[in-house]
Amino acid sequence: MFGRTNTIAIRLDNPPASSRWYPGGGIYRNVRLVKTHPVHVAQWGTFVSVREIAPLYATVDVQILLDNHTTNATLVRVRNRVRFLGQLGPLTPPVPDLKPSQSKHELERMPRVVRASIIEVSTNLNIPPNSNETVALTFHIPDPKLWSPDQPNLYKLITELEQNGRVIDRYETVFGVRVVQFDAERGLILNGRPIKLQGVCNHHDLGPLGAAINVRALERQLQLLKEMGVNAIRTSHNPPAPELLDLCDRLGIMVIDEAFDCWRKGKTPNDYHLLFEDWFEKDLRAMIRRDRNHPSIILWSIGNEVGEQGEPDGWKLAKLLVDICKQEDPTRLVTAACERPQSETNGFQTVLDVFGFNYKPHRYTEFHKANPQKPIIGSETASCVSSRGEYFFPVSTNKLEGRANFHVSSYDLYAPPWANPPDVEFRSLDENPFVAGEFVWTGFDYLGEPTPYDRDSAQMLVFTDPLVVAQKAEELEKTGVIRVPSRSSYFGILDLCGFPKDRFYLYQARWRPDFPMVHILPHWNWPERVGLLTPVHVYTSGDEVELFLNNQSLGRQKRQPYQYRFVWDNVVYVPGELRAVVYKDGKFWAEKTVRTTGEPAAVKLTVDRTRIWADGRDLAFITAAIVDAAGQVVPRTKNRVRFFIHGAGEIISTCNGDQTCHVPFYSKEIPVFNGLALAIVRGLPNAPGKITVEVESPGLKPDSVEITTFAPSTKTIK
Repeated sequence: MFGRTNTIAIRLDNPPASSRWYPGGGIYRNVRLVKTHPVHVAQWGTFVSVREIAPLYATVDVQILLDNHTTNATLVRVRNRVRFLGQLGPLTPPVPDLKPSQSKHELERMPRVVRASIIEVSTNLNIPPNSNETVALTFHIPDPKLWSPDQPNLYKLITELEQNGRVIDRYETVFGVRVVQFDAERGLILNGRPIKLQGVCNHHDLGPLGAAINVRALERQLQLLKEMGVNAIRTSHNPPAPELLDLCDRLGIMVIDEAFDCWRKGKTPNDYHLLFEDWFEKDLRAMIRRDRNHPSIILWSIGNEVGEQGEPDGWKLAKLLVDICKQEDPTRLVTAACERPQSETNGFQTVLDVFGFNYKPHRYTEFHKANPQKPIIGSETASCVSSRGEYFFPVSTNKLEGRANFHVSSYDLYAPPWANPPDVEFRSLDENPFVAGEFVWTGFDYLGEPTPYDRDSAQMLVFTDPLVVAQKAEELEKTGVIRVPSRSSYFGILDLCGFPKDRFYLYQARWRPDFPMVHILPHWNWPERVGLLTPVHVYTSGDEVELFLNNQSLGRQKRQPYQYRFVWDNVVYVPGELRAVVYKDGKFWAEKTVRTTGEPAAVKLTVDRTRIWADGRDLAFITAAIVDAAGQVVPRTKNRVRFFIHGAGEIISTCNGDQTCHVPFYSKEIPVFNGLALAIVRGLPNAPGKITVEVESPGLKPDSVEITTFAPSTKTIK
């Protein structure tokens, strides 16, 4: 009650086996206590939807739910203004550069950006006591600037309630103007134009930062994915943090917003199935009300690989969930991620607006023939596994091989039994252009679920070094099953640090066809392989490649239909230089060289941003690389490095991307993994100044970087 001391008590129960992956523990998302006037816009009380986009205007419908928590009828004036925000870009923008004559204090006094209103609409409403009323508005936005991945234009609706000439509540809703359609033949159509979904699935954790939300870390993940060519995210397999959706709105990334990993039939002893009956409707409605104004969201997903999809009457529960989605948001279609063959024929498929296939590229053609009016997406694809910078010989094309010492070869040919290398999905998508696109499992490695080295996959363990078994002997259980040492997944296209694996460039070559790029694998440091066959793969957005070893041509290849990588299987290793020269349409396109390096000589530091905010939240990501005298990264090194920090900052985490490394993330000392390690630094809140980060490694030349932090008051507000 107001006027008294109030206590809010929160009890957390995070039992084991509550998820199939690492769920985190404690309160790891932002929690806010919102204080309002008794008469106010309800929580998630606005809904902005685009009815029509014409050449000169867009028709926009708005519903506003108002709550009156008083015992009297209340007359309010509801004033709405729309502002055009434009393309806002990152949520944590770089600190603006100071001009030579500009002091820090002058920067702090820079004017904030103010946007003029383009529309103003007001109405009077009498709200009964202890009740609520809905205001429905329709207005036209002149010369609308549309939201799309290429141009993520945003608008803001500002709703103010006035009583007796005084503003008693203010509610802001960011939205975008766009029209999303799915067609069974053309796939996704955004604003009248077909667009392929180039998506990834992601779990919510932030690798070495754990499960706690950090906007800058999340933003960095999305920026790295966009660099690869990603234009869509599937939130796997629960409602996302709202900060993720804000970022996707601003950066131009489409989203499948997913609600559940299970319904009544659980997957682990303590997962959501225990709560489903009591909470599914409340949770689903809350998710949609919270998220439905985000222009980035193109589909709602009611579930992932739920057990009910294989039951004869499972469609009934699916329909109930679909109906809830349509009640809360009639503007979007609904999907689910299905892996069971029964779901294609038992009625489950008829309930979904868009059918999502998990790992079934071989089923696209037949399903389309049987359901010619049903749009299709690859809701979960590939599940290729690899360890960054690890390569095993001989190179097998059997997807279940390529494993040694609890790592997986980075030739990108390997996957669990239910999955495939990327090339298989690529071909099926090309053969079935009606499929709207794919969502690869996964964008980033994540904590937990170390397939193929989890218990369920123990029979697939393959060792090339018998000493590994001996070293793990003390961990053998009575059953003879090895206690797996891996702490994270192998599925990521980027590792736990955000360092790209080779696969990053295979997807970039496909998803950014106009970007001149070429990537060669493996590295060329194999002194033990002199005279032995060492296959070379090249990923490129070009269509013809000539490969040279020590300036001698190994042949020129032209891309053939359904060919997604260039392969030279008969390369005999000698040290020196591999060079790939790429052509497109007969003209030079790109070039890349990989060299045999010298011995480790130094540790080299690079930082993603040298200017960050001193707010206790903004981060700088620092890469430590072991390099030779020429500055080349030495690819097979495992040297230990130690980080030191001076000034108004702290090192909050380190990592190396090695799935088997158990050095605590808070340690300042860590071995590099195949040449690289990461340190994450944040500035102390309200303590602007200089931060110096140093790194040392025994026998190697040290290095340092400097970061400048600025007071949060210098942020530009839009």
